[in-house]
Amino acid sequence: MQDDFEDHCWKDIIPADVIDLYKHYKRDLYIGPNACVLAIDLYESAYQGGPKPVGEVSKEFPSSCGVNAFNAIPPTQRLFAAARAAGLPIFYSTGETRAAAKPGAVKATNRKSPSQSASVYEIRPEFEPQPGDVVIFKQRASAFFGTPLIAHLAQMGIDTIIIFGESTSGCVRASTVDGYSHGYHMVMAEECCFDRSEISHKVNLFDLHHKYADVMKTEQIISDLKSRQIAQAAQ
Repeated sequence: MQDDFEDHCWKDIIPADVIDLYKHYKRDLYIGPNACVLAIDLYESAYQGGPKPVGEVSKEFPSSCGVNAFNAIPPTQRLFAAARAAGLPIFYSTGETRAAAKPGAVKATNRKSPSQSASVYEIRPEFEPQPGDVVIFKQRASAFFGTPLIAHLAQMGIDTIIIFGESTSGCVRASTVDGYSHGYHMVMAEECCFDRSEISHKVNLFDLHHKYADVMKTEQIISDLKSRQIAQAAQ
């Protein structure tokens, strides 16, 4: 019988003996009382070329996550709706494109990328920021590094960050580890994270789940947020 703690997308690639090595990490998963949402890099660049296999779209759009990005749209929309209904603060990250910040001088990764217009860093319309949301502009992989994110979270008394977006192995991972290092409880919405490589996606979720974050099914997170909304309405 599958252990609920390990009942995630990586179970088809992580051998049982490896999972056994990590059994001492098993714990109860939770979302703290003062949670927020941090959506990492849901910008147009990740969706270029449409919902096609990544190997196909990457020939023209090397930064695209192809069909993997599009598969994550519906669960991400549901999670945003539940978070907004529950009154959670919403944060987005995107790439720095403002000229005064000299965005070409500092890169998020060592990958060779072609010059792109600022429009590719606009948040997808399915996830358009709403009044009151905060958009964080970053130059490195982590949404924490060199940005005012930590100041916003401290002022709001946040204890838990529900994080998702792209890529699981890159900016999501870096932001998750930094959030944990700053003392926040990190919750990753499994189906709302995506990557160019399914192997990288699954292995990184496995690693983060056992060391730095609670990887939870998106519907489990949504159920928790709906319960909070009901409880708030009853007060």
